[in-house]
Amino acid sequence: MTALSARLIHDEDGFIVSAELVLIATVGLLAMVVGLSEVALNINNELEDIGSAFGSVNQRFLVRGSRGHQGSGEGGSFQDSGDYCDRSGNISPGSPSQGEN
Repeated sequence: MTALSARLIHDEDGFIVSAELVLIATVGLLAMVVGLSEVALNINNELEDIGSAFGSVNQRFLVRGSRGHQGSGEGGSFQDSGDYCDRSGNISPGSPSQGEN
């Protein structure tokens, strides 16, 4: 048993292959981190565009009243004022977060 353990301790077959694999895995991992950070930045930009599109929708409407022979109905209206962060370009990477007023 001691001869087997001594032989395994001094065995260096495959050492270079495993070092190369560690180097390749490290380079691959770094490339993946950079790629994922770019994906995250682009997703944030697209979500900001979608939020700006929703914010720029005109929400005013007006329903005029009707009047006929048997009665009349009241009209109604609604007007939306600008919300906080409705403009485009409000999200930028690295900016501190702010609460809504």
